[in-house]
Amino acid sequence: MKKKTESKIQQDCFVWYSNTYARYGNGVMFSVPNESIGSQQRKVNTGLLRGVSDTIVLHQGVCMFVEFKTLTGVISPFQKEFKEKVEKQGFKYYLIRNLIDFQILFTTFLKNEKKNNNQPSKNL
Repeated sequence: MKKKTESKIQQDCFVWYSNTYARYGNGVMFSVPNESIGSQQRKVNTGLLRGVSDTIVLHQGVCMFVEFKTLTGVISPFQKEFKEKVEKQGFKYYLIRNLIDFQILFTTFLKNEKKNNNQPSKNL
């Protein structure tokens, strides 16, 4: 079996999310292209950030930062720093290695949301 690239894993997850949620207006998933093409300084001056996650998912009021890696891939020091900044701000950051993990993320998320929606509001 041929090893999947990070790009292919991301593509598989994007297609699944688009067909399962986004096309019905239930979320937004978009990539953050941060590869070095063109003037690097111009990109830095307009907001390029090393280590930013591959995608951002906006799902049911939650902002998730998603990084894709192969089974043996590791996050870089810049990615680790970005992850820490994101989590310090209270956002979710996920490292995904295959489509099944991505699908489980949303299945679990929806179960937790349904469970939390059945709880009395803390503001009452």
